[in-house]
Amino acid sequence: MSLSSLPHRRTAFAALAGAALLLPLTACGGSGSDSGAKDAGQSGSPSASAPQAPAADLTVLAAASLTDVFKTAGAAYERSHPGTRLNFSFAGSQELIAQIQNGAPADALVTADTKSMAKVGDETEAPVVIAKNRLVIATAEGNPQKVGELEDLADPKLKVVLAAPEVPAGKYSKQVLDRQKVTVKPVSQEPSVRAVLSKVQLGEADAGLVYKTDAESAPDKVDAVDIPDAQNAVAEYPAAALKDSKNAAAAKAFVTWLSGPEGQKILLDAGFQSPKPQA
Repeated sequence: MSLSSLPHRRTAFAALAGAALLLPLTACGGSGSDSGAKDAGQSGSPSASAPQAPAADLTVLAAASLTDVFKTAGAAYERSHPGTRLNFSFAGSQELIAQIQNGAPADALVTADTKSMAKVGDETEAPVVIAKNRLVIATAEGNPQKVGELEDLADPKLKVVLAAPEVPAGKYSKQVLDRQKVTVKPVSQEPSVRAVLSKVQLGEADAGLVYKTDAESAPDKVDAVDIPDAQNAVAEYPAAALKDSKNAAAAKAFVTWLSGPEGQKILLDAGFQSPKPQA
């Protein structure tokens, strides 16, 4: 063996040895990644598949009455879906529909009635009702005017505020008042049910019709007078992903989650009713 050939042999040996050492490491890394993806796909576990999911910033247009509960739901969803961020825009359902019709970018829509959702049916995937709600009479804390039933709202000395007729809460309010033949002359008609609640909280109105969950969001500021079921209206909240969403899969996943166990528990804990028929 010549001395001149020795470095070449040493180099070749080192390369072979390095390859031998790298081979099992590469095999572990490759097989671990592949098997992890396969296991995640087979198990269907969100925690297993979440790291593989691309990050998604979702814009969700939601009815004003969902303001508090969706903040809680959004935080829970982001914890269980790493890489996804939810950005909510709350307003009266009629305003949300106008935004969609005017081309506002969004990924999902949740309204406070099915009629509003139907107006943009061509632009959404099939909607699913995620919750129900009912109206109550909101009064100032302590109910100083002693409001006890719908008929009391007809008192001309009482300052009553309602949601505007084009707002779902306004439509439901008109429905229940007309059914009981109660004529109310509101001091104002507001663009959202939360605006009605605010008027009562600020003392600008003696009473107003809001959803049960709205009154429960401010227990230290307003009292809620229940309306009997036979006189009440049931509000339904449909949710749908938008067809032109750039994050279609993520948007559908969020809508599905709202109907699942975790989403439903959060909604029920906030005072909403289950969308499923009661047994």
